[in-house]
Amino acid sequence: MRWLRYMLVFVPLAVVTKYFLHNDSLLFAFSALALIPLAGILGEATEELAIHTGPKIGGLLNATLGNAAELIITIVALKAGNFELVKASITGSIIGNLLLILGFSLLLGGLKHGKQKFDRGLTGMSASMMTLAVIGLIIPTLFEILKEVADPNIPLDVFKTQVNDPQLNIISMGVAAVLIIVYILSMIYFLREGGGAAISHSGVEETDEIVSHHAKWDVKTSLGILAVATLTIVFMSEYLVHVVEPVAKALGVRELFLGIIFIPIVGNVAEHLVGVQAALKNQMDLSLTISLGSSMQIALFVAPLLVFISLLFGQQMTLFFSLFEVMALTVCVILAAFISMDGESNWLEGAMLLGVYIILAFGFFFI
Repeated sequence: MRWLRYMLVFVPLAVVTKYFLHNDSLLFAFSALALIPLAGILGEATEELAIHTGPKIGGLLNATLGNAAELIITIVALKAGNFELVKASITGSIIGNLLLILGFSLLLGGLKHGKQKFDRGLTGMSASMMTLAVIGLIIPTLFEILKEVADPNIPLDVFKTQVNDPQLNIISMGVAAVLIIVYILSMIYFLREGGGAAISHSGVEETDEIVSHHAKWDVKTSLGILAVATLTIVFMSEYLVHVVEPVAKALGVRELFLGIIFIPIVGNVAEHLVGVQAALKNQMDLSLTISLGSSMQIALFVAPLLVFISLLFGQQMTLFFSLFEVMALTVCVILAAFISMDGESNWLEGAMLLGVYIILAFGFFFI
């Protein structure tokens, strides 16, 4: 994936567009394209640090920073008060990992190798954790919808998810706290039972190098690159978030669609490519760990963490998602659980996952 580094040219192009050209569409395109290599470099620096710290701490680093780029983008959106984009990005990340990336991995890997086998225990655990996470999103959503249905004084709007409801705020904080605790417990379990590699999914190409513990960068270099990449991602995210609304209007789509389909792909391209490449190399345990593990981290850690981070900006984000988003997430988790039951996969299962992703994309486009 070294070719991704050539895309760093879009960083200065985005800066020039921001301060001299003042074109929203170009700024959106350049900043989005700039985030792709930056996310890959951030993941690579994380892996380099993981090599120096050993498998236990390294696995924890990978699990914590595996979706750092997307976390930064959503925090910037939170600061801008764009809660719809934040929630759409969370939903899109989970759907993208469980349908798009897993689908491509199974399809291409199956076409090349036929039936592929993987560890049912690892995937089964991830599916169970994802089920818990979806329950955590369903409860606040159903609570608020039922409350709006029962009270004639409250207008029912299943697409307006940012409401002023103190009870919903409390429920969201309670559920978020539980999900984070479960995520921490899962990290402890994987570190004790499965080793650090079980939760490594940060999305770099040199997996053989990681296994053999040969670092390319020393600790200072890794920390420096990590800091620079993080800071640059913050600026590119600022550019991207602040032009989402005018670009969405120009394209004739809702911000929801851009958040569901476009933003998650931008923040996770490097990681997604690694998952597909692992499947092509018949390393299905690694491929499924990337797609399922990343989804689990978004649902159990990133989304709940954003609930508490939003308090720093003066307005709380809740776990009240639109009914359509919750239904889509439920379908995705059920499909992933079914596929992981027998411990083997084929290209047809990948094609079916991609078909469901396209169907959901149509739904989110016209909703």
